[in-house]
Amino acid sequence: MDYLDNLNPRQREAALHTEGPLLILAGAGSGKTSTMTCRIAYLIREKGVSPYNILAVTFTNKAAGEMRDRVAALIGGGVNMWILTFHSACLRVLRKHAELLGYSRDFAVYDPADQKAAMKSIVKELNLDDKRYTPAYFLSIISDCKEKNMSPEEYRAAHGEDLKTKIIYNAYAAYEALLKKNNAMDFDDLLLNAVKVFQKDEAALLEYQNRFRYIMVDEYQDTNFIQYTFVKMLAQRHNNICVVGDDDQCIYQWRGADIRNILEFEKDFKNTKVVKLEQNYRSTANILAAAHSVIEKNKGRKEKKLWTSKEAGNKIVYYRAEDERDEARYVAQEIDRLKTRERRYSEFAILYRTNAQSRTFEEALSRRDIPYRVLGGLRYYDRKEVKDIISYMRLVQNPADDLALTRIINEPKRGVGAKTIEKLQALARVRGESLFQTLTDEEVTGSLSAKASAGIEQMVRVIQEYNQEQENLRVSDIYDGVLVRTGYLKALEDQNTLEAEGRIENLMEFKSVIYDYEKDDPQLSLPDFMERIALMAEVDNHDENENAVVLMTMHSAKGLEFPFVFLPGMEDGLFPGWRTFDREDGLEEERRLCYVGMTRAKERLCLTSAQMRTLYGKTDFTRESQFLRDLDKHLIDGDAIYEKKKDARAASSMDGYSREKPFDPFQQLKYVKQQVKKTAAEPFKEGDQVVHPKFGRGTVVRADDKIIHVAFLDGSLKKLAAGLAPLSRYIKGKE
Repeated sequence: MDYLDNLNPRQREAALHTEGPLLILAGAGSGKTSTMTCRIAYLIREKGVSPYNILAVTFTNKAAGEMRDRVAALIGGGVNMWILTFHSACLRVLRKHAELLGYSRDFAVYDPADQKAAMKSIVKELNLDDKRYTPAYFLSIISDCKEKNMSPEEYRAAHGEDLKTKIIYNAYAAYEALLKKNNAMDFDDLLLNAVKVFQKDEAALLEYQNRFRYIMVDEYQDTNFIQYTFVKMLAQRHNNICVVGDDDQCIYQWRGADIRNILEFEKDFKNTKVVKLEQNYRSTANILAAAHSVIEKNKGRKEKKLWTSKEAGNKIVYYRAEDERDEARYVAQEIDRLKTRERRYSEFAILYRTNAQSRTFEEALSRRDIPYRVLGGLRYYDRKEVKDIISYMRLVQNPADDLALTRIINEPKRGVGAKTIEKLQALARVRGESLFQTLTDEEVTGSLSAKASAGIEQMVRVIQEYNQEQENLRVSDIYDGVLVRTGYLKALEDQNTLEAEGRIENLMEFKSVIYDYEKDDPQLSLPDFMERIALMAEVDNHDENENAVVLMTMHSAKGLEFPFVFLPGMEDGLFPGWRTFDREDGLEEERRLCYVGMTRAKERLCLTSAQMRTLYGKTDFTRESQFLRDLDKHLIDGDAIYEKKKDARAASSMDGYSREKPFDPFQQLKYVKQQVKKTAAEPFKEGDQVVHPKFGRGTVVRADDKIIHVAFLDGSLKKLAAGLAPLSRYIKGKE
């Protein structure tokens, strides 16, 4: 039993407890994988349990593979046991028993691309507007339903008989019928149908209950309702179930994880033994104490506190920057200072709350020639939506840019397929003109389908108008107009998915890029802006194996560790995020995310915030994060954290601060659309006093439906396009 010698007393206690339900509360960096693999080895080597009778499930193929390798090393040979992901385990059950549900055993498994294609055909079959009702929109709702074991009929019963519910019901029912007809299941079906097999056939359930006398579940805090049901049904006969997890690291509730599964495990399984793994092997004592001072404020958690035999280490550093650019400058400067000959850049990580935050850090690191790589996402300027909008603006500057036009001609979907684009390009080559010029010919667009013709004509009209007026518009006005009037923004809004929301946030953040340049140069022209963006966007991407600073979201960082960690954006509305205020338990999940971020640090942890931040194209003074106020101030070096005295009103609010919802990036969307709509609708007549954001105050000297002639105070006379020029009426005192 020498393999148990490296375990600490609590780990050893968990490994040796084999009979009855066991809950292992494994804190961050507490060696849970070693404990689990030693427990499996003990069952096989010392208790004489056949590997055939053991089931171990986890969430990723990587985690399952690592566990298999470690168990094989401990027992000295191959492992003939199920150490699988939930999906793989359910697939094995279904390959044997799918006929119980009306499928043949050789059923197909549809991946996301297959699902999208299937739903696309259904949208067409139901004659729905594919801009409003996208495949992604329906598939997101259907996935959520399947995670809750909710059929199309149950969905309709729960949501009433309004038109939207009927449309979703019809799409869901048609999708299920198509899968059944094609003898196919999607990933959600694998989990759901395995449970249905057990519910439908007692003999099938008994077969697996008898086989799996010992069950182990990793990352139990991340299980959803169906996964919980699957495991509970299997464990009912022998009751030898061991779950490992940490409620303090449950950060995927938005993806279906149900924290109640781990918090109420002892209610589900009577006489549960609870073992807490609280010794941390990753971080210094000060980092652990600081993380605990934050997470202990959560009410819905199991009581535990990580500790370490390591030294106290450095205190947590806090820096209150002037703005987001100063914040990024400070972080890049600190990396430069701490990077010694013995240290690698890959030992440094910048973990942020939203992908949109990465831009300023990418720019600051580039200025110092510090190599970096973005994990769990693309570099800011490499993201599809950012490349798309840059292509639109390149076209406004230069309509002859065929490369930019080819990229966005069908973004958003305008019914222009690859073959159509090839024919249009061939025609342009024969005529010796640019692709855009060819598209201005009504005979050419008239030969296309009605949808393609209307979509292209609208796009061409918008590009032409802004191209002709670019000298009279701010770059931000062009950006707002293109985003709204091309339909690009609406297409993303109509998807109604988390992915689409993330893309919209990145587009709103691009407004901040423009805002920064306009702040430095109020007369910034579109060509100047595009030149600067091209230089910034051309920074080389770095290979994943390269020695480079890591940038990633805190959600993506779970399970990783770094000697040096920076957590920027510690402000209410950013972290905790603005969505937090929509749910009562939102703040607790955000606090768990903060805890996960802090416990990624091994040696040094630095927190930063900005007094003023331009985010999503809007500049606001900020309030320091609730999580900074949660911190034990004795553990902090650097700037002071502002503490507001609590009055009676504050004491009644959530954790002592106002329930007023902080700035929401989607409010900026409304502002952008309102401005574009207002500009298009505003009528002016001779003598009106007006204000232009680029040229200042002036007087309308002549106006008709197309052109507004304005004499400005600097003596210039401008001809501005009606419905496009960002003019507003002059109000004394509000210049």
